[in-house]
Amino acid sequence: MKNRPFLNRLGFAIQGLREGWQREYSFRAQVMIGLIIALSVVLLGASSIWLAIVGLAIALVLGAELFNSALETLVDRLHPEIHPEIRVVKDMAAAGVLLICLGASVVGLLFLASQI
Repeated sequence: MKNRPFLNRLGFAIQGLREGWQREYSFRAQVMIGLIIALSVVLLGASSIWLAIVGLAIALVLGAELFNSALETLVDRLHPEIHPEIRVVKDMAAAGVLLICLGASVVGLLFLASQI
């Protein structure tokens, strides 16, 4: 798969987005929340810097969710039986998503505070 033309690699990434959308409820929910937040920020007349910061926070949350889902899918495929170390791996990946979501929430709260 390495050194393929850019359009081929772009196609793989788009297919990954489709798979994430189809397979993962959490990803779909976070996309919807992200769209609502993005629309809200635009409607509130945010400056371009706030649009960029909020957009980046949304992208980080969605990217983290896709990485978490990919890791869980790989781990389940390679080691389908329950194992304490596999639980630790999955819990740590989920914690990474949680931390990014908390950071994105702080961004949202700071944006709202700046509007007062």
